[in-house]
Amino acid sequence: MNAIPPGSTIGILGGGQLGRMTALAAATLGYRCHIFCPEKDSPAAQVSAAATVAAYTDHEALARFAREVAVVTYEFENIPHAPVAELERLVPVRPSANVLQISQDRVREKSFLNGIGIATAPWRQITDAATLQNAIQELGLPSVLKTARLGYDGKGQVAVKPGHADPAALWQAMVKAMPDPAEAVLERFVNFEREISVIVVRGPDGKHANYVAVENRHEHHILAQTIAPARIPLATARKAEGMARHIAEKLDLVGIIAVEMFVGENGELMVNELAPRPHNSGHWTIDACVTSQFEQVVRAICGLPLGSPRRHSDAVMDNLIGDAVDRWPELIKDPDAKLHLYGKAEARPGRKMGHVTRLLPRKDGSLSDS
Repeated sequence: MNAIPPGSTIGILGGGQLGRMTALAAATLGYRCHIFCPEKDSPAAQVSAAATVAAYTDHEALARFAREVAVVTYEFENIPHAPVAELERLVPVRPSANVLQISQDRVREKSFLNGIGIATAPWRQITDAATLQNAIQELGLPSVLKTARLGYDGKGQVAVKPGHADPAALWQAMVKAMPDPAEAVLERFVNFEREISVIVVRGPDGKHANYVAVENRHEHHILAQTIAPARIPLATARKAEGMARHIAEKLDLVGIIAVEMFVGENGELMVNELAPRPHNSGHWTIDACVTSQFEQVVRAICGLPLGSPRRHSDAVMDNLIGDAVDRWPELIKDPDAKLHLYGKAEARPGRKMGHVTRLLPRKDGSLSDS
């Protein structure tokens, strides 16, 4: 295919910080961005050439948006699938509506992964209290009940523990946790050593680039810190990176995807979730790699050659969550800290307000990630 040339406009569904950083990267390559989201003064719109403020189900607004952009991507996966499929009939959408549909539904996602030979935690599909009771008997306890859709940062999850496993009560708790949980999954609790993720970018020509596996630490189900590279054996890291590339290929991905995984106590790997957009655990690449995840996604969706994902430094990235952003005067004084603020007006508990990355010399002394 022909590349979409600089000077063209990239459409981004969603107005959060991932869209903001994508738009900033696009500008360095000469592209304009047009943001489509329901919120006014979104972080992404603040740094973009144009913005449409409308519901994702506004058909007229979507049609106007499609006429004004050369390609569409999205910065979070909880967008309704139908409008994205509607856009795809008018303009290229990358990653595709099919990739979005798989990744935004835990039943589809886990079925897809298991179908291509990728291990996940043992799970069962849940539709009511009766199927939940059967699943508890089959999987055992402790387990975790998760809504199939619209869950993130721990939302829509209920722990199922021995002695507290009344299916009817648990199902009602799920109903209260999410507005319409029509479907859920029960996952057997997995004892794991650490959580890691791998980000892969793939172009229309099938060429790909991946970043090293990184280690993620969560607090209250929200990513608090990413350590690059992950403190795991090299063979485990290479296996994780190979699994992520395999997933991208089987999805026929054009764009970017983050693959979150558990590393078991014996080194086994299980995929937890897929995120087909820039990922919080890839923010460190802005400052520590030749090409950031945000520049890579612009290159991939526009059909440009991919840049090098090589890291010139190791890194530790900390999220600034809620009022932690008030530390910015202290952080800005640190000459070794790279501060990124997202332009959000109000700091609320659990809200990602920015991040700070500290660069470290590569421990292996290498100039290559191969």
